[in-house]
Amino acid sequence: MAEGRQSRRGGGEIAPADAYQRPPRAPYATDPARSRGRLHAEPESSSRTPFERDRDRIVHASAFRRLKGKTQVFVAHEGDHYRTRLTHSLEVAQIARSAARRLGLDDDLAEALGLAHDLGHPPFGHTGEDVLDACMEGYGGFDHNAQTLRVLTKLEHRYPAFDGLNLTWETLEGVVKHNGPLIFHGKRLQDLPVAIQEYVATHDLELSTWPGPEAQVAAHADDVAYNNHDIDDGWHAQLFSFAELRAEVPMVERVAATVERDYPGLAEDRAVAETVRRLIGVWVDDLVWETQRRISEAKPQNAEAVRAAGTPLIGFSDVMNEHQAVLRRFLMERMYRHWKVNRSRSQAKRILKQLFDLFLAEPELLPPDWQRGGDGPGGQRTARRVCDYIAGMTDDFAIEEHRRLFSL
Repeated sequence: MAEGRQSRRGGGEIAPADAYQRPPRAPYATDPARSRGRLHAEPESSSRTPFERDRDRIVHASAFRRLKGKTQVFVAHEGDHYRTRLTHSLEVAQIARSAARRLGLDDDLAEALGLAHDLGHPPFGHTGEDVLDACMEGYGGFDHNAQTLRVLTKLEHRYPAFDGLNLTWETLEGVVKHNGPLIFHGKRLQDLPVAIQEYVATHDLELSTWPGPEAQVAAHADDVAYNNHDIDDGWHAQLFSFAELRAEVPMVERVAATVERDYPGLAEDRAVAETVRRLIGVWVDDLVWETQRRISEAKPQNAEAVRAAGTPLIGFSDVMNEHQAVLRRFLMERMYRHWKVNRSRSQAKRILKQLFDLFLAEPELLPPDWQRGGDGPGGQRTARRVCDYIAGMTDDFAIEEHRRLFSL
């Protein structure tokens, strides 16, 4: 047998000559052996890299488990078909890992960032975030990204020697900066959420630079996941028809036409699923190709060069960004502003506002563990404690807590 042409698989099976080969590590990938370490020093593992340990700690966190009861668009009890923050995070992690591997990046770090990126989301999706931000006006506000940092560095109580999960610098940097620099064009540190200001005072995350390449991949994997899976959820919820989607979003029409060509007469549920699957592939291919083009021009020699590039080196092409804008407009009109979704949001606003106001006025109603501690002076400490408690709730727990406190 010619060397490199075939190889043995388990059970004696011969792998074909074109079997998948893992791409080599890129010079600009984040090297786990050169991690900047953790805020609290710990012995290194003999069997896992620092980024593998980060990923595993996130998976075992209480906040990660609670994502199963927090929604993307729909309230959790409305049906089993729809994405929750947990299923979305798993999908983001899978896409991030796949794209990172194709680019020769550290896929463990990309996966960890995909799993962690939504840990700070409150119940009821972005509606919950808007309500808590309004309630926290005068107390430091609420931002789901900053709340994720609080979860990872303060609110998880699993380890005897420290609060939080004590993740590596690279993972925390990627979580906080996954959408880009936080200090730029006149935006100052004091303009950022208090949680971020407080943390970087002891552990500098270099907020004025772009994040590492794996964090940039994870941010775009988030876009790929929610753009395409909202199609699936919206269709299942009958907020729009497949015909309407095809008529108004040209990229979807082109991909759906290939499904129709390959599988004539296919049932619509399978056609939608196959279209979404192929769309994800189109999006990821574009991300990889465009990133390779940018990398070939910038020629970064390490991850630090990616951070210092002054512009994102991971991204979609201009054409894909145009397609994305068309799809987002369709989903905004047909799904996110649909009257059924508006009703759920209206209910969610009342539930969270009433819970916040009651707990702030009568903090003795909080569970015993939440009546102690907190951050900031006086009333701000109580408000932040109430906010942390509510932000950690699942949709159903918030509904039930509201029923217990407000129903006769």
